[in-house]
Amino acid sequence: MVERQGIRRYVAHFILWAGIAIVAFPVYLAFVASTQEASLIANGQMSLLPGGHFIENYTKTIFTGTSGSTREPVGVMLFNSLMMALSIALGKIAISILSAYAIVYFRFPFRMWIFWLIFMTLMLPVEVRIYPTYKIAADLHLLDSYAGLTLPLIASATATLLFRQFFMTVPDELLEASRIDGAGPFRFFKDTLLPLSRTNMAALFVILFIYGWNQYLWPLLITTRDDMQTIVIGIRKMITTSDALTEWPVVMATAVLAMLPPVAVVILMQRLFVRGLVETEK
Repeated sequence: MVERQGIRRYVAHFILWAGIAIVAFPVYLAFVASTQEASLIANGQMSLLPGGHFIENYTKTIFTGTSGSTREPVGVMLFNSLMMALSIALGKIAISILSAYAIVYFRFPFRMWIFWLIFMTLMLPVEVRIYPTYKIAADLHLLDSYAGLTLPLIASATATLLFRQFFMTVPDELLEASRIDGAGPFRFFKDTLLPLSRTNMAALFVILFIYGWNQYLWPLLITTRDDMQTIVIGIRKMITTSDALTEWPVVMATAVLAMLPPVAVVILMQRLFVRGLVETEK
């Protein structure tokens, strides 16, 4: 029996390591390509070992850019993507937690109707309402601005639903105790609900940050200047129609740099992220 369990454990570990290798190998190839000469990649002679142009290629990528259809260095695009992802994640969490707090703890006319209207917006993603959203942003002069990149994407029915469901599990005794201590609605929200919602906010922050970082369609429409484009748009513009003109080391270096912020967020907030997903009792 012990031998059978040991074999199963080794098989499970082998499957896990095989899956990791399948996922990590393309990333490794991208890194290797980012350290090679462009001529070697164009001729199909790229080595599977890192080349000797790491500093040269990454310096050019971050501070100079490519000669493709975009002229901006990747450092600018990284900053734009970071601002967009942070603004969307923090904005969605702030709006959602306040709206969920109002729906759960305040009694006002048509309270549940408003909640279901918010919930119904899940059926209207950005791709469905892209034209009216763009028209409003253009009329408000939000093109080529951080406000235009973030404000149309800042509301979240999913986060509102998650916070509402969590607030409904908070014991009523906590609210009564806060009232006995003389705490008003704002103090109860700040001193009681916010600390209890810490893991939920962390889990949502990771998901929403990656959502904002990977946005493609909306930044493609709302930005016309190279200095306002995000790194996802920049990667696409770097790839020209002719392979001979594409600076593949710069493109691969940009792809590697584009992966680093989401990976860093997941690693730094991994513990809170897992707790926010699996924890049911506070």
